[in-house]
Amino acid sequence: MTSSDSRRRPLLDPTDRFSEILFGLIMVLTFTGTLSVAEAGRQEVREMLVGALGCNLAWGVVDAVMYLISSLTMRARGHKLLRALQTASDKQAAAASIAEVLPERLAAVLLPEDLESMRRRLAALPAPPSKVTPTREDLLQALAICVLVFLSTFPVTIPFMVIEDAHRALRLSNAVALVMLFLLGHSLGRYAGGRPWLLGLGMLVLGLGLVGLTIVLGG
Repeated sequence: MTSSDSRRRPLLDPTDRFSEILFGLIMVLTFTGTLSVAEAGRQEVREMLVGALGCNLAWGVVDAVMYLISSLTMRARGHKLLRALQTASDKQAAAASIAEVLPERLAAVLLPEDLESMRRRLAALPAPPSKVTPTREDLLQALAICVLVFLSTFPVTIPFMVIEDAHRALRLSNAVALVMLFLLGHSLGRYAGGRPWLLGLGMLVLGLGLVGLTIVLGG
């Protein structure tokens, strides 16, 4: 892969983008879903908006930090496994350890000579660093996660910012949320090679169920 190809590669893969937008959407829906339009005035709407924006910003920061912790942990474990492989005296045991960390279906089709070839190539690599630090890509990915979660708030909350009537704003907000849920499922279905329309409808039902559960549990 060339450096230009690397620069063009998306920071987050489609499943990560899908997950972060869905999390942010569910969080903001827990705020709009508890708004009583029969009693809500501009003050109540304003408080809801501030709460939704603040909550998603905080959740975006938390999610970004957890992503960094997970990435560094996985990288540290990879370095540990590589060091153990490079210092192993038993070649067969080292090859078996490679098979253990590979996906099951991939490991099942590899021959012993394939594993041995992989072992030799890995053993010839430079020794991994003793310390693991965040890379520029790690930080950009964490920032992208935070931004995605936060930005997912706005499509659902904008109706309350531009429409005075809380009842009309809530109806439009709910319609936007339904469309977003369907599009998320549809996009995931296209990426996975399944049935986009069916997965879109399924995500619509699942998202509404998760929102309802979150509200009932006091989220």
